[in-house]
Amino acid sequence: MNIALLTYSTKPRGSVVHTWELATALHQLGHAVAIYALDKDGQGCNYSLPCGFYGIPAGPPPAALDDLIRQRIQEFVDFLGQVKETYDVYHAQDCIGANALVQLRQQGIVPHVVRTVHHVEDYASPYLRQCQDTSIRQADLCLCVSDRWQRALAQDYSLAAMRVVNGVNQDRFSPHPQAEDACLRATYGLTGHPIYLTVGGIEPRKNSIALLAAFAQVRSQYPQAQLVIAGGATLFDYQPYRDQFFQQLASLGLAVGTDLILPGVVPDAELPGLYRSADVFCFPSVKEGWGLVVLEAIAAGLPVVTANEPPFTEFLAPDQALLVPPQSVPALAQAMVAAAQPTQAQALVQHSQTLLSQYTWQTSARQHLAAYQSL
Repeated sequence: MNIALLTYSTKPRGSVVHTWELATALHQLGHAVAIYALDKDGQGCNYSLPCGFYGIPAGPPPAALDDLIRQRIQEFVDFLGQVKETYDVYHAQDCIGANALVQLRQQGIVPHVVRTVHHVEDYASPYLRQCQDTSIRQADLCLCVSDRWQRALAQDYSLAAMRVVNGVNQDRFSPHPQAEDACLRATYGLTGHPIYLTVGGIEPRKNSIALLAAFAQVRSQYPQAQLVIAGGATLFDYQPYRDQFFQQLASLGLAVGTDLILPGVVPDAELPGLYRSADVFCFPSVKEGWGLVVLEAIAAGLPVVTANEPPFTEFLAPDQALLVPPQSVPALAQAMVAAAQPTQAQALVQHSQTLLSQYTWQTSARQHLAAYQSL
């Protein structure tokens, strides 16, 4: 097949990484794949891809979020409308690309729309709700990555979405130390112990404020502990939440650069080493499509603390991760302390390794191919 995959960014977020890895696995199975991604800084994709990649120029963002989404959809439409290559499959990983494909289908430029729903947002804006609904209801084929969202699509949209799995690239993420890991630790100032890592930035659904409060409690037992919050590239402005986060940081007497490390979007080549440099992975997210970073952490040999809610409870057993109520700061702090203790950490890592063979991008690619054939 000749397959076009659309994603809203060139920076690593869950659905973007899913796109890269799916494209690679499809290519390895002998299919021709091209990725079309909105390129906001003109830097292209900082990821080694074996397939075609086309960065779509994305203009400066307008102030209003609704206007930004309209602009991003139109940038997709304008670019793809000029592409001479035709594809057997046009597959969007998000609302923006799917809305663009719906418009292009109406113009007779593309034959159909495939949409993966990683999760459904609770937008306040009527326009954004309409965009999301259009991207789901108007798709010719809807896929999802967890039982939780498969049930939600059935209940809220009367839609039978096909379930596909996520995977983890064990060639990239492993517990085996590399020579450059020490340099990475020095670069980011990772001098404490234990080091708690989360990936995804500071935002409401990542539950960052609760994680910070729990970390402050952990420090009473581990005074040299550090918290690393990596990532954060997103379309949305979470400034009020970020302001609240940093106000709490100051009130707790913690400082950026020593107690809290904020490396931002970590270069792709450094991310595996960042996992290996940590002692515990913490991910108390209150809403996820699936949680790719959890599996990356497990592949890197880290004990995991995460939420005792779907989708995490779909694939993690209590002996594979410490599952806690995400809004309970005391429970989260207690789990963070326990996960850093050698005996508990070793047991969690040992039991979680069995997951890795169940979730591969090759399996995911074959499931996608079967879905594409249904068109």
